[in-house]
Amino acid sequence: MKKFDNFCLALKNLEDIYRYEEPYDNVILTGLVALYGICFEQSWKAMKEILEYNGFEEGATGSPRQILKTAYKSGLIKEEKLWLDALVCRNNVAHAYNKEVALDIVRASRDKYFKMFEDLRREAEENWGIADMLD
Repeated sequence: MKKFDNFCLALKNLEDIYRYEEPYDNVILTGLVALYGICFEQSWKAMKEILEYNGFEEGATGSPRQILKTAYKSGLIKEEKLWLDALVCRNNVAHAYNKEVALDIVRASRDKYFKMFEDLRREAEENWGIADMLD
């Protein structure tokens, strides 16, 4: 599954968020924000791929919000509000030129979103037939 593989690679890259501590210089801060944005993008696209493979017609839409809602209803993700908050955070990546916005994104990524992404990976691998899709 190409999109799931991309998500796993993006999640692996996001681990770097734990290698740095505040205060961040501008380049590090910008890079960490970008790692979050990339991981979020790959996560909802992986969900879309998984949902479509498993016959969820709602998975055919291109809307991240609709994919998140369908993933929650299907049990692929467990915390709808957290994912919707992460979507808002992803939308704020475009405003990361503001240092406080950028810091909020990095802090939220470290404190709650990284685990959220790991939970998605684990759920997909353990309960959604990812191994079958890779054959």
